[in-house]
Amino acid sequence: MIGDVLTSSILFEALKEKHPKSELHYLINSHTYQVVENNPSIDKFIFFTPEIEKSKIKFFRFVKNIKHQKYDAIVDVYGKISSNLITFFSKSEQKIGYHKLHSSFIFNHKIKRKTKPEYGESLAIENRMLLLEPLNVSFKSFKPKIYLKQSEIDTAKVYLESLGIDLKKPLFMISALGSSLEKTYPFEYMAKLLDRIVSFKSNVQILFNYLPKQKQDARAIFNLCTEETQNQIFFKIYGKSLREFLSITSHCNCLIGNEGGANNMAKALQISTFTIFSPNLNKQNWFGETETKKHVAIHLSDYVTNDISQAKQNIKTHYLKLKPDLLKQQLDNFLINLD
Repeated sequence: MIGDVLTSSILFEALKEKHPKSELHYLINSHTYQVVENNPSIDKFIFFTPEIEKSKIKFFRFVKNIKHQKYDAIVDVYGKISSNLITFFSKSEQKIGYHKLHSSFIFNHKIKRKTKPEYGESLAIENRMLLLEPLNVSFKSFKPKIYLKQSEIDTAKVYLESLGIDLKKPLFMISALGSSLEKTYPFEYMAKLLDRIVSFKSNVQILFNYLPKQKQDARAIFNLCTEETQNQIFFKIYGKSLREFLSITSHCNCLIGNEGGANNMAKALQISTFTIFSPNLNKQNWFGETETKKHVAIHLSDYVTNDISQAKQNIKTHYLKLKPDLLKQQLDNFLINLD
């Protein structure tokens, strides 16, 4: 997933700082490349394509090529069958991965995940940094970064202005939908939050982030907003690629909405975020105490007793408990602090 690939990129910065002469390769799903493109700490990208994933012959040819590289160390962050097999057949002297009973025989360094943060970072970051301990890299706070070219930023500026955006006025990106409908803040609730934003900042300009297949649902949220709010939403402005989305978002004052890859990308662009977590997720996995100066994370358990195991059985019912009025004060404070 894009968020995982972006977050794992911190390992390269940490390794380069400790071992500046090392050569570092990043094996990723090909569709995630745009989020780590131009990262100066990564020497080479190796792409795991859909064709390789679907063909056993192509997969084992791919594994054979990895084996011939004779890596000194392989760090398996993903921990799935495909990455386990790649690690197993490599000739690496050091094989590092998370401790799992079914794959423990593959690794000579088996890392047990933390269940609670130790340094105030998200568990996603702290557990990834644990994987570098066998390589003599101690914990240090690294944040994911996205590297845009100035030409990309300039092109996005021209595009926004050509469609009526005034970059002297507030510009907000809205992550309107989650990865699935059941993991999405209820449409009518999201519309009320948007109405609140417009009533609080009358000159705000709003953009929607959604996947092409989610356009109808994004339009449904738009239709639930007041006419005043609809007039502030530039629904037709849309990044046709991941890099275009990133370039457009770089001009925004903040990103508000459902937890997911878009929020992680906004953080990596140094954009403030207001994130609503699904009730079935552990907020500590993707949000740390060190982030609270610039970012806000909302979870049902912040307001009412919430059992994550029960929420997983019926996410929608639990999400309906997270009424917009509960978020109002934190949203207002977030908007004030943007000034």
